[in-house]
Amino acid sequence: GKPGSTFPLATMPNSLKATKKSSALPSSASLTQRRTGKPGSGSASALQIPNEHFSDSDTDESEEEIEERRPATTDLPPEYWTIQKLVKYLSGGNQTATIIALCSLRDFDLRAEICQFAIRDVGGLEVLVNLLETDDVKCKIGALHILQEICSSPAVTRAVADTGAVTPMVALLGDDNEQLRCLAATTIANCAAYGRNRRAVRRAGGINKLVALLRAPPHVARCGALALCSCSKSVKNKDRMVAAGAIPLLAALLKSDNIDLLLPVVGILEECARLPAHRKLVREAGMVPDLVDHLRRDSVDLQTRCASALFKCAEDLETTVLIRNQNGLAPLVGLLSNVGNHDLVWGVTGTLWKCAGLPENVPLLFDLKAVDVLVSLLQGQAEDVLVNVAGALAALAVDEKCRKSIRSSGGIDPLVRLLSGTNHALLINVTHALGKCAQDPESMAVIDKLDGVRLLWSLLKSPNTEAQAAAAWAISPCIENARDAGEMVRSFVGGLELIVGLLRSPSINVQAAVCAAIANIARDEENLAVISDHGVVPLLGGLAPTTDLLLRRHLADAIAQCCTWGANRTAFGAAGAVQPLVNYLRCSDPSVHRSTARALNQLSHDPENCVAMHNAGVVRLLLDMVGATDEVLQEAAASCIASIRQLALRAERARLG
Repeated sequence: GKPGSTFPLATMPNSLKATKKSSALPSSASLTQRRTGKPGSGSASALQIPNEHFSDSDTDESEEEIEERRPATTDLPPEYWTIQKLVKYLSGGNQTATIIALCSLRDFDLRAEICQFAIRDVGGLEVLVNLLETDDVKCKIGALHILQEICSSPAVTRAVADTGAVTPMVALLGDDNEQLRCLAATTIANCAAYGRNRRAVRRAGGINKLVALLRAPPHVARCGALALCSCSKSVKNKDRMVAAGAIPLLAALLKSDNIDLLLPVVGILEECARLPAHRKLVREAGMVPDLVDHLRRDSVDLQTRCASALFKCAEDLETTVLIRNQNGLAPLVGLLSNVGNHDLVWGVTGTLWKCAGLPENVPLLFDLKAVDVLVSLLQGQAEDVLVNVAGALAALAVDEKCRKSIRSSGGIDPLVRLLSGTNHALLINVTHALGKCAQDPESMAVIDKLDGVRLLWSLLKSPNTEAQAAAAWAISPCIENARDAGEMVRSFVGGLELIVGLLRSPSINVQAAVCAAIANIARDEENLAVISDHGVVPLLGGLAPTTDLLLRRHLADAIAQCCTWGANRTAFGAAGAVQPLVNYLRCSDPSVHRSTARALNQLSHDPENCVAMHNAGVVRLLLDMVGATDEVLQEAAASCIASIRQLALRAERARLG
């Protein structure tokens, strides 16, 4: 029942006062600080800011089963029975006994599993929730203190969802008592680690109330931010937060110097930045420069949060420009010295990876010695960090100086060794990096010496189409720059049959990558003969009707190179490749025009192909390209027209006798 009369706060036991004891500050590193004085300032014990890399539990129902290990009845310690007696006093009806019981419960380590079992086994969770609906402020405060502590356990947060405890907590967010609002928010922050509780907060109207707390003084705003940080793991909750006007409020709070407040605020932005629409709002609100500035703050936890948020925001090229304009590349590279801090290194390397995707940033990163630092991280780091490091090196390797720096700093050896792994994301980035490095003949010699080409070729067997495509793209420059490419390719038993077979892949990216590799393989006459025997001509011809510009370009290159063997020219005509190739000339891509003109020039050495080209209207298209600035295109177009003209002249002579 509800407690009866109340007594002044001055006579309340110390264990229920706001300044009772220090509380654990939630952060990625479980940072602990002392907070006293203001109401609610000590109400964040056992709080945890979520820090999963790119995880988004939008489907609140998809929660993992929680396994609980209960001790045998004979092994229960005395505290178990003492707590159960105290819980019984909570429902005894006497106000004084209820208050004393609440105070006594707080003297136990409520984060200990056995203490939580004791409370739950005797129905204490339901009793505590009932106390939240009483008229006595002290009972509410005491109950919230205990709920906040025990809700640090996943099993308890699930039990909270079963009892519907979130609804009365949300109701307290609108209470006139500031301490109650703070305690309710911080307890919700712990409960919202469980998906059903996040949904319950939204359905009870809690998101709007929590956003309203962001307008309060800093110590209250921090509590609201903590709860929103946990709730923001749900996409629907993030949408509700944006609709409630959270973005401008977060932008204002982000300019604060209060580290305790900044941590959950940046945590919210980190979650919001998962969605393109929300990333745009964050950028337009001017928060990216503030995130960059906070990288220079003397707080590893804040640096970690900001780096992770920037990583996600930097999915958009506009953000990478802002990071550069804010002089953010230098502090990012500098933070890589914290090699022992996994979360920080993960966020920083991820941000550098995205920033390196902007060509203007590459020279700046080279001058900052980013390549040397990234190469040093290729060993001794977790796989998720290695994915970012390899991605950053692949992006930087588009620059010749960076490629040479990767080789001179010893980066090729660890990259090749990473090809033996099974992580698809890591394999894709490593193959991209090695493919870029292979454009340098000296680096290619190192890759070949380390047996890197064979490992790349073996990735063509991967069940992952992205890994297959990445391997094929990397193989192409390897063949192009190898000293004895023909013999190297023939040394891979079954390798040519494997790569020809990938032309049947449903992935356009795989098809384009394989065509690029075949164009280089076919430069060796012996290898061209082998792949012709494996049926490369009808497979290439079957791809000719494609509308994808990348595939068109590399397919035309492959056809042009394969025409030089035997009766392949005639076979391409029989496979129906001529008419689609003529249509390629009607697109607006100059690189497609160049490759197509070369292919048509080769095909025009067969009379039947010339007739098919002429009937398809190729002459007028080629005449326009004879005046192009590209000399290769000019020559190929003119030569193809000459072949058609010569055939016409021969036919005219034959007709005239």
